[in-house]
Formats: sequence, structure tokens, C-alpha cells
Amino acid sequence: MARLRAGVIGAGSWAVASHIPNLAQRSEEVELVGVARPDRGLLDWVAGEFGFRMAATDYRDVLEQRLDVCIVSSPNRFHYEHARAAMLSGAHVLVEKPFTLDPAEAWDLVETADRLDRHLLLALGWNYKPMVLRAKELVEEGGGFGEVEHIMIDMSSAARDLLAVGAPYEAGSSVATARPETYMDPTVSGGGYGQAQLSHALGLAFWLAEDVRALEAFAFMSAPLQAPVELHDAISIRFSNGGLATVSGSSCHLGYDGNKHVLSVRIIGSEAMLSVDVGRELVYWYRRGGDAVRLDLDEHAGDYDCNGPVHTLIDLALGTDARNCSPGHVGARAVEVTEAAYRSARTGEVARVAGR
Repeated sequence: MARLRAGVIGAGSWAVASHIPNLAQRSEEVELVGVARPDRGLLDWVAGEFGFRMAATDYRDVLEQRLDVCIVSSPNRFHYEHARAAMLSGAHVLVEKPFTLDPAEAWDLVETADRLDRHLLLALGWNYKPMVLRAKELVEEGGGFGEVEHIMIDMSSAARDLLAVGAPYEAGSSVATARPETYMDPTVSGGGYGQAQLSHALGLAFWLAEDVRALEAFAFMSAPLQAPVELHDAISIRFSNGGLATVSGSSCHLGYDGNKHVLSVRIIGSEAMLSVDVGRELVYWYRRGGDAVRLDLDEHAGDYDCNGPVHTLIDLALGTDARNCSPGHVGARAVEVTEAAYRSARTGEVARVAGR
């Protein structure tokens, strides 16, 4: 059987540290055909390090290679353009989070994937962790939440130096480091902590509770250290069914608690509730009437990696029945919230979600 032809658009710090090595692990099934990034020096290093057949500073040259799968890991502003072009070229696509900066563009990608029969995934690694997969099973096997009444999201991670002074991402590549503007220029990134990290948290919450749709949001954001983008976020959300959500995002100091991520999602419905806490390795499901399950998890069960999305992209392209745990509609709903939150923070007013 011919190997899948794989390409990468945006071979930056995280792509080099995670996405490309995961592709390379599947060398019996995947051929590394093409890679793109704008600067020739690091581009040639990436191509040589991983054995890509060709490398180009123009992503369109990579898409001309008849790819079967493509990873889009370019700066946030370009996700829509690159992902749409990749699907139109014939590839199944994995997009780094945030999905896009504009809700209309996010939903257009979802509709394009449906129309062209392409698999479309987001790089939401926690959604594929065994503890989260089991939490999702508990929700589905237990009959769901009923009407979602409240969602609490709390996230804190070591993004302070990354967003304030352009320090390298501590989990990224030490060679192909990100350009400072990738995270610090709001015209490129779309914002700070909300785009860089809360996109993870919202993607997890909207995967566990897929039926909720945000209606409006109100947000405060702060940018200490004279940072060009916000480091901390406090967001309130009202859903179309009248339910509420609170979202807290904070850039903690590098080195705090071994740089362990804090991410907790609690969902309360009319019939059941669920707590997922990756920092404390906790999954607790409770259904009204007393049906309760607490998972027995080891101390590293919540540690982050982004292996699952890449391997699922490959498996789906090979025609298996692998489950897409980070589908486009989950990313689009997260984009709806973040875009409204940034709009609210700018105006000081409640912002109506720009849904489709």
C-alpha cells in the first residue's frame, strides 16, 4: 500500500517539537513530502533534520505535491487561508489552535470540510488523553447532562515570559524557536493568553458538552509588565439556553510547580455533572439520584502532549474508524467565544457572539 503523502505548513517551534516527530513515528505509513516556513535557513534545517523531500518558503509549493494529509501550524492569522487551501488541494487537515481568529472563517472551514468530505481536526491534545476519553464516555453512557446550567473553566500555565517579552516557549523546539511576533503582535496572534491557551480549555469544554452554544460574553483582560497582549483573562458567558459559564485564564511564572498545567472544567447540568481536572488528575461523574464514578488515575495522567491529534489524522486518512475528538465545530464554538471576549474587553460592554 502506498504511504500517505504528508506536508506541514508552518514548521515553527511546536511543530518541530511535536507534530513533525509524531508524523515521523509513522514512517511505514507516512512519507514526509513537503514543509514550508518563511525563512530559508531554518527551513532547510527542518527539512534535513526530518527528511522532507522538498521545502519551500511559499506554502502553495507544498500543496502542489498532492498531499493526503497536511498539518497547519502557521501563525494564527494564517490558519484560515492555509487550512482552506490545503483542503481544496485534496488533503485532510490538522489545524493548530486557535482554529481561526474570525468565527465566520471557522465555520467556513467546517462547511468546506463537509462539502469536500475532508477530515478536519484541531491540535487539542488533552481531548485525546485517556482520562478525557473516559470522561467523554461517562457523559455519553450516562445519558448526557440534561440542560447545561453552568460551566466553570480555570486554566493557568507558564505563558508569562512568552507573551510579555517573547521568551521561547518552554516546551517548544530550542532550535526552531518562534518569532516574537507570533505571540506578541495582536495583528498576527489575535491576542494573548486567550488565543494561546484558553483555546485549549474552551476546546476541551465544548468537546465534553457539545450541545451548548454561546450567546454573549463579557470580559476583563489585563496586560501587566507592559505586555503587548493580555496575560490574564476573566470571561463570563451566557449560553443560548440560559446557562452560564465562567472562564479564568492566567499566565503563571515559569517554574511554578514544575510548569505543570492547571486546567479544570466543571459542567453542571439539570441531570448530571462532571469535573475534569488535568492538574489534579481528577475525573468525577455524578448523575442525579446518586450514580457516581471517580476514576483512579496516576499522577501523570493529565500531563500534556499533542500526540493524539496527529495519529488520529493519519488513522482517519487511512480509512480507519478512529474518532475525531477535536472536530472543527468544537474549534468554531471556541472561536465564537474568544472573538466576543476580545470585543467585550475592548469596548467594556457585553458582546453578542457572532455565530453562524
